[in-house]
Amino acid sequence: MNNKIFSPKITAVIESLRKLPTIGKKSSQRLTLYLLSKSPETAIDIAKSLIEATQSITNCKYCQALTENEICEICSDSKRDDSKLCIVENLLDLVAIEDANTFKGKYFILNGRISPLDGIGPKELKLDLLEKIIASRNINEIILAISPTVEGETTAHFISQIIGKNIIISRIGFGVPFGGELEYLDQQTLLHAFNSRTNI
Repeated sequence: MNNKIFSPKITAVIESLRKLPTIGKKSSQRLTLYLLSKSPETAIDIAKSLIEATQSITNCKYCQALTENEICEICSDSKRDDSKLCIVENLLDLVAIEDANTFKGKYFILNGRISPLDGIGPKELKLDLLEKIIASRNINEIILAISPTVEGETTAHFISQIIGKNIIISRIGFGVPFGGELEYLDQQTLLHAFNSRTNI
């Protein structure tokens, strides 16, 4: 960073933005300069929204989605099918499935994948909470909507081992390439993958 060009406060904003996923040095510089020189009102609005959100957002006690209430809208919706539970890696995967309008059950968000090298194990994915949810509901099918990566395969295998034998376990996969991330699939591909799921 050229400290002769950017003041300490500008540099601080640039470095903060670089902490965001997919934001590199040039992108963080462009965003910072735009917000400070072209649209300071937008910068203030973003700051206020982020502060308010961080103070009021929590995780749903059942699915771990981000919500302002103890229980999210999907989990509290009596019209959703309680007998089907879809396990996804992150909230964006849930959004992608909802956008495809193919699933009307409930969800559980892992917020990651088992990855020993990164220090992520069953405890970090709240699999103990998942076991409690399965035990407390009359679930007849669990759908593993987990990306077909090495870590995803490991995670899916581990989850399948802790689920009772009287529950159908299915996995989406048709049309999803190995290493592919669900959130980047188009709706038609995801719809086909979901409807073509296979039991494991």
